[in-house]
Amino acid sequence: MNWNNIIHTIIFLSLTGPGILGNTLILVRHVYMPALGTKKPVDLIIVHLAFSNMITICTTGIRDTATVFYFRNFLRDIGCKAVVFLTRMARGLSICTTCLLSVLQAVTISPRITLWTKLKPQTVCQVLPFIFVFWIINVLISSNLLSYIKAGSDLNRSVAATFIGHCYMPPPRHIIKWLFLSLMTLRDVIFQSLMGWSSGSMALHLYKHHKQVLYLYSSRSANNSPPEIRATQSVLILMTCFLFFYWVDLIISFYQGFTVTHEPILLNIKLFLELGYASFSPYILISRDVHPPNVLHAH
Repeated sequence: MNWNNIIHTIIFLSLTGPGILGNTLILVRHVYMPALGTKKPVDLIIVHLAFSNMITICTTGIRDTATVFYFRNFLRDIGCKAVVFLTRMARGLSICTTCLLSVLQAVTISPRITLWTKLKPQTVCQVLPFIFVFWIINVLISSNLLSYIKAGSDLNRSVAATFIGHCYMPPPRHIIKWLFLSLMTLRDVIFQSLMGWSSGSMALHLYKHHKQVLYLYSSRSANNSPPEIRATQSVLILMTCFLFFYWVDLIISFYQGFTVTHEPILLNIKLFLELGYASFSPYILISRDVHPPNVLHAH
């Protein structure tokens, strides 16, 4: 085993284990605990984010198990299609769900925005249509993979292809490639624009709150932030974490696409970026309480 494979294995194991544990804790906390009282929209959103993270971690783990531990490709053709499709879909669901959480928190702490306040879900059932639409959008955007992904054993070595673990994707027709690439880009632009608006709104609210606290209280009292402020800080940190992993991964992917390179160092970095948000985000939610009492009912 060379150093690149050792580093790949370390990254793989150090992120998948804690990631599964953290997301499991989030699922237990936001599924079991609300059963003792009133469920709130934020519970369902966080559960859906944790579920999307689990799909990302498990599918990436299955895909890389053969590579990391030198197993034969046990996925075969159908397995490759399913794993790569679910990985891409879960990435899209993560974008959409993080956006929904950030917008909901921005509207919650800014009740004067009457138009958005009317759209704010007040019950768990009102969140379900959003999640249903997210699934439809991302299933459609990722559907082309079901036609193109193949198992590595089926590869004709004379054909150029994009490798994803032991699976590969031959270059699709240009019209199909640009159609789905355009849909992915449109989705990312829309949801990240909403993230940008919500982050600016929350940052402005936190700045105003900070000035009020400094004016009214001593520095010791300033540390005792209201629950809605702690929740807002958590969502901002979560969104910053997501944008970091997303943009760095996008830059590396563009670089690999233009240079047609598969350097081991870049592959290890991409593995870290693919698993990073899914593994770290539950601990952000756990360490900073994003579900304080009555957060979503503040007026």
